[in-house]
Amino acid sequence: MSQEVTEASGPPNQEEVHIDAPNPTARGKTTTTERMLYYSGYTRRIGDVDDGSTVTDFLPAERARGITIQSAAITFSWPSNVPDSGGINSDKHQSSVVEFKKSEIPHTINLIDTPGHADFTFEVLRSLRVLDGAVCILDGVAGVEAQTEKVWYQAGNYQIPKIIYVNKLDRDGSAFGRTVKEIATRLHAWPAVCQIPWYQSGDSRFIGVVDVVNLRALRWADDGDGKEIKSMHLGELGEIDGQLEKEIRKARTALVELLSEYDDLIVEKYLECNEDHMAISPSDVINSLRRCLLVKPSFVVPVFAGASFRNIGVQPLLDAVVKLLPNPNQCHDPEISIGKAKGGLNELLNGKLLYEQGDLLTTKRKGMTPIRKSTAAVINDLEACALAFKVVNDFKRGVLIYVRVYYGSINRNALLFNTNLQISERAPRLLKMYASDAVEVNSITAGQIGVITGLKHARTGDTLLSYTSMNLKAGPPSPLNTLQLRPIDVPPPVFFASIEPQSLSDERPVAEALAMLLREDPSLQLSIDEDSGQTLLSGMGELHLEIAKDRLIRDFKAKATMGNIEIGYRECILSSTEPKEIIMQRDTAGRNVKAGCISSVRPLEEELDKDTSPIDETSSRIFQDGNLINISIVNSANADEGVSPINCLPPHLSVALVHTALRNGAFSALARGPQHSFALHTTHVSITLDVSKHIFETDTTSAALSTAARLSTQSALKASTQKSSTALMEPVMNVIISVDEASLGPVVHDISSSRGGHIVSLDDEDVISATGGSASRDDLPFIDPRRVYAPPDPFASVSVVGGEETNPARDSNRQRSITARVPLKEMVGYLKHLRSLTGGRGTFVMSVDCFEKIGSQREKSILKAMRGA
Repeated sequence: MSQEVTEASGPPNQEEVHIDAPNPTARGKTTTTERMLYYSGYTRRIGDVDDGSTVTDFLPAERARGITIQSAAITFSWPSNVPDSGGINSDKHQSSVVEFKKSEIPHTINLIDTPGHADFTFEVLRSLRVLDGAVCILDGVAGVEAQTEKVWYQAGNYQIPKIIYVNKLDRDGSAFGRTVKEIATRLHAWPAVCQIPWYQSGDSRFIGVVDVVNLRALRWADDGDGKEIKSMHLGELGEIDGQLEKEIRKARTALVELLSEYDDLIVEKYLECNEDHMAISPSDVINSLRRCLLVKPSFVVPVFAGASFRNIGVQPLLDAVVKLLPNPNQCHDPEISIGKAKGGLNELLNGKLLYEQGDLLTTKRKGMTPIRKSTAAVINDLEACALAFKVVNDFKRGVLIYVRVYYGSINRNALLFNTNLQISERAPRLLKMYASDAVEVNSITAGQIGVITGLKHARTGDTLLSYTSMNLKAGPPSPLNTLQLRPIDVPPPVFFASIEPQSLSDERPVAEALAMLLREDPSLQLSIDEDSGQTLLSGMGELHLEIAKDRLIRDFKAKATMGNIEIGYRECILSSTEPKEIIMQRDTAGRNVKAGCISSVRPLEEELDKDTSPIDETSSRIFQDGNLINISIVNSANADEGVSPINCLPPHLSVALVHTALRNGAFSALARGPQHSFALHTTHVSITLDVSKHIFETDTTSAALSTAARLSTQSALKASTQKSSTALMEPVMNVIISVDEASLGPVVHDISSSRGGHIVSLDDEDVISATGGSASRDDLPFIDPRRVYAPPDPFASVSVVGGEETNPARDSNRQRSITARVPLKEMVGYLKHLRSLTGGRGTFVMSVDCFEKIGSQREKSILKAMRGA
């Protein structure tokens, strides 16, 4: 979500906010989004997920299945200027923060609604990459779940400020207090309780929330659309529910005490108010929350309450988005790399990164003398810098490239240079998206998310630059043409299925449809089985491939059939080889091309240093997909003269181009194993290019170098198999299973006995490593749940046993987490089996941990099954 403050003076403030409920099943993301659009005046009716009438779930597959499959961007304003919208300035209730003037000005909010299913984690990841704030939606019944933890720590990798909205508090079994405790123990964040759920005495109906910040209660009208809200102060609340009034005072004290541990200014306010927690103004508390949220790293997370389906709690949540989450100018400096240097975008704009490489830059143009420019001039000529984070094929508008602009402004018809592909394209049309609808605009400014149409080559993760007086072919000056924003990491696929056109005439349309599908979703991968000639489509999970099949056939109208979903195994070599030299020479399009190189392979040692930082221009190393590639450029002819081999390269071959060509050739060879045709894993490839022996002036092109590297690597791999056969490797998954206490025993027995898995832990131990987070436990605070304030759950029966409070009903239904390592083969179709064991209540999430060698007996049975014997 992004917000823009339109004030009479000064530039507008903008904020990016991400609304996300990262859970394996629905937690109310789209339902909450629909209410936000309705109260803002963007829509005139509230859509329903079950009816398929929501704004953001517009794909046919999304409406048929009732789930979000791809992220959808939409823009609206809050507070709304529409009369009777239920906003904070509505006549039907007063502002939820009467002293904080920021919310009285309409803010433009860019909202991205993301999927919750684990198979579509990449959709969440590429949305997280471009956002400045996140709203995490939790289920008040289920609490913090495994998929929530996974995306929470991924958002932490991008240092995104987050607030939490506990939804579905109207359901039986909901427990706001228990969920608050889980936020501390499982997400390792200090929950700052800003609202308490309000249940009506007697019939236990959820009727509203009590605002801890503003010390007032908000009650929503029964069975209404959520626009009629009654606001009352503590005195009125005390007459209705004296116990709740006491609890709100206790909550306010706990909130101020928590903030005072991280914010010195709130301590000063506390002392000015004669150490009275209740006397501190709401605006001071809000400002303190904002400061605690924006510090890096932040361990305080504001927590709000509601029930979106019952239209309760959404407007105060929008108020919190406006008041607490940052605008782009307050966010962390986006990570970039330029040449050999890495740093922040603001460091580049200030000239620091370029000064480190020299005061002068050169730009080379064919047939012209190199032009020398000062660093300041180069920076001044940079008009815009943006990241393409998503590609969508729209059948009315063509290919849509979603971009986040980090600097400057992209104007219509601007010439954009793609630093990843080293090509330039014009942006003929610019759009601002409203889910499936669009409005044409003249420019996309910094901090905004927009859409560019008409780009033929841009892909997910590409960096786009607009530069003054940029030549169509030459691009911006070096090293600015190597500027890249932090890329979006694509997780490796683990399932695959064959795709076959129904007839020979359908081959080309199917190939074009597949190419567009892969451009949209880079987590899908395509390969060709050279033995059978089959086209294999790989994805993140069973549902992921099923959706890809549906889109291929229904949306792209491709006449194709998909085979059974299989597992993507790997193979690894067991012996090293001597260097293999290949000199490749062939005619290509009537032109003679010639190039060579030397390659050797050996098994990758686990303890080997995998640092991929460049040593110098003659050497590079890259670790990717479990393999390590070492590239060295030498010149044996002038070795004794001290002449750098870089100076001996022909003018048409730059150092970066040579390294890229050799690297691509090596990875091409590793994509197909020499024995079982699976991609290779844990392989160390060393490639040496001798400029005096392997470069043949203009006959040597980048394509020729890539082919030579592929052939020499394949030759080395073949020589390795002549010494010893390759070993088969299978993906081993980190699996986190959420079940109730009663089902814990049967599920643990099934995993450890029937499926050959290894139980790592129960409950929340080792959660971070199991969910693929990069943070270590040393980086996160230990939070004692006894020090965390959480309001009591009013309908939980509590008894005291041995001096400790217990809840028999809660304990029998208490959610338990099982962390295990299980071979992927045993997890195919596991969800149905899990539901049969748990009465339909069990869920699980899994991610790739590693690839492990398979025992000889099991390898024989797997190969036998694949051959159909």
